[in-house]
Amino acid sequence: MNFTFFQSPIQNFYGKLINSAWRLLLLVIVLGICLIFLSGCQATAQNNDGVIHISLWQTINPPPNRDVFNKLVDKFNQTHTDIQVDSIFIGQPQLPKILTAVVGNAPPDILSYDPQVTGQFAELGAIRPLDDWLEKLPLKSEIIPSLFDELSVDGHTWSIPLYTANLGIFYRPKLFQAAGITETPKTWEELRQVAQKLTIDRNGDHKPEQYGMLLPLGKQEWTVFSWFPFLLSAGGEVVTDNKPNLLNKGAISALQFWKDLMTDGSATLSPPERGYEEDAFITGRVAMQITGPWTYIMKSNVDYGVFPMPANVGRATVTATGAMFVMKTTPAREQAALKFLQFVLSEEFQKEWSIGTGFLPVNLKAAQSEAYQQFLSKKPVLKVFLDQTSVARARPIIAGASRLSDSLGRAIEATLLGESTEVALQKAQERIELIWDNK
Repeated sequence: MNFTFFQSPIQNFYGKLINSAWRLLLLVIVLGICLIFLSGCQATAQNNDGVIHISLWQTINPPPNRDVFNKLVDKFNQTHTDIQVDSIFIGQPQLPKILTAVVGNAPPDILSYDPQVTGQFAELGAIRPLDDWLEKLPLKSEIIPSLFDELSVDGHTWSIPLYTANLGIFYRPKLFQAAGITETPKTWEELRQVAQKLTIDRNGDHKPEQYGMLLPLGKQEWTVFSWFPFLLSAGGEVVTDNKPNLLNKGAISALQFWKDLMTDGSATLSPPERGYEEDAFITGRVAMQITGPWTYIMKSNVDYGVFPMPANVGRATVTATGAMFVMKTTPAREQAALKFLQFVLSEEFQKEWSIGTGFLPVNLKAAQSEAYQQFLSKKPVLKVFLDQTSVARARPIIAGASRLSDSLGRAIEATLLGESTEVALQKAQERIELIWDNK
């Protein structure tokens, strides 16, 4: 295989990583940790039978959604005798494994991941731009046009949408009724008041058996993702003129609101890095949880409802769009990968995927199909997410997005654990500025 096109970006990447001794040590540790993983995940490009075997790395959770995806991969494999796709789930830490594979000239053929890494992967020369392929693809006219804006950097489209959705707040109607709450909150202040009413200490030991809301504890992407609707609703931002800007009024206001919920005692924290899990909601330990339509809650037997993200300065939520990248490998493998991407965009795939997972279809024909409309009639809460699409915005997809998210995650975690909002964001701003010009 010829990977000479990685040479210049990788040299630059190494140059940035080894400009200090500790970064070199970190790289060595990461490479060592990932060596076994990579050796087990490399797929054979072509067997003697003439079939092209391509590897697809994905991070799809929860497991039932992964099962839906893998069944669709199997359907593709059954109908394509010349291509076989091997779907491989990669666990935490995900990004170090992916970057190690790129640096080691051992990338997968297809990567399903967050679009926020687009700028970083494009800078490394790790992914193939899809503009020419998309322009010749008749299927493109069936895809929601606005989604391509979120998948584009520097005038090029680098991925396709696997799914789209956004964040809302799931709640337990019976717990609302028991607390005498007749309307769902529409503003931050109303959300705060409702969370207080829903927090109940039944035995007087000052340890509530029921909390109003669950907030995610951790530094990783789910925490930042869950906080972003509040940032956007407050009119905040984290990047100005391609530079970090974590100390603006909106960011401070959004993080202070989460801190206020903790100070009130009306929110409880998830286990570390597990803010997406629904156990506390399903058991009734919390009455409200920030999540999206992919959640297991919609498949459970508990009573539930959904309301839009409450507003501060304005209405807002954050998009949850999953991207699929074609990694730079060889022409034959890239063409095989593009055939699978075409299948992913199809009405057939999107209809089955959306009905099976709760994600919103990216294909307009799939959304308008009789099968999906019947599904909507049985899951009316999905209309909340469909209605929020007009106020949904994406997180930054600039080259330094992962470093920016890491700094934000640390600030959010520190604040939830008691640190001053301004101090936590100031530390995060200083931390990201130190490495921003060397990202």
